[in-house]
Amino acid sequence: MKIRFQADADIDPAIRRGALRREPAAGVYPDGTSNPEVLRVAAEQGRVPVTGDYPQWAELRARSRSFLVPWEPTWAPDELTRSAYRRRLKQYQKELREETGYAFFIFRSADQRLLGGLSLSNVRRGVTQACTLGYWMGAPFAGQGYMTEAVRVLVPFVFSHLWLHRLEAACLPENVVSRRVLERHGFTYEGLARRYLKINGRWQDHCLYALVSDDPWRSP
Repeated sequence: MKIRFQADADIDPAIRRGALRREPAAGVYPDGTSNPEVLRVAAEQGRVPVTGDYPQWAELRARSRSFLVPWEPTWAPDELTRSAYRRRLKQYQKELREETGYAFFIFRSADQRLLGGLSLSNVRRGVTQACTLGYWMGAPFAGQGYMTEAVRVLVPFVFSHLWLHRLEAACLPENVVSRRVLERHGFTYEGLARRYLKINGRWQDHCLYALVSDDPWRSP
């Protein structure tokens, strides 16, 4: 399985220069919305979510509900509705415009089947130059190496394309699979944050991990 989030030739030169702000450039997604050029993600299996992904997204999330609920914030009553999905996309687009977050869906190349998603959120510039990694995988596709491969590709996107210094992640102590994904890529365990995030209706402790740009990147 091969995933790439953006061909090097397609990257806005401003990113390579480490610019903190950029003006929107021409670029149109399959659903007709325009976004900054930096968001024009060309990929074999990973790309930004669009309106037309709703049927697959809703079906996969519904099938995976019991699998995902223990690891996620409480689902809203209308979590899987089309209107909720539209609100989600608007939030993604707002974060993209403001360069505070980047969301991706992962697809199987053979049949373009949606497998899961991952995100870079809480992007901080200035003296911090960091962001937070999050991800989810549909229950039918868990344990098959898809997320490990996606994170492997996303790491250089963060450090070499966005020019950030630090990639952070947090997971529940009992989420052994998620912790293994991070550790395989060289993320360092930095400690336990008490009552860190409200997951499944409860404030829960989280294991904190981080990878910095001058760490050795592992490719499982």
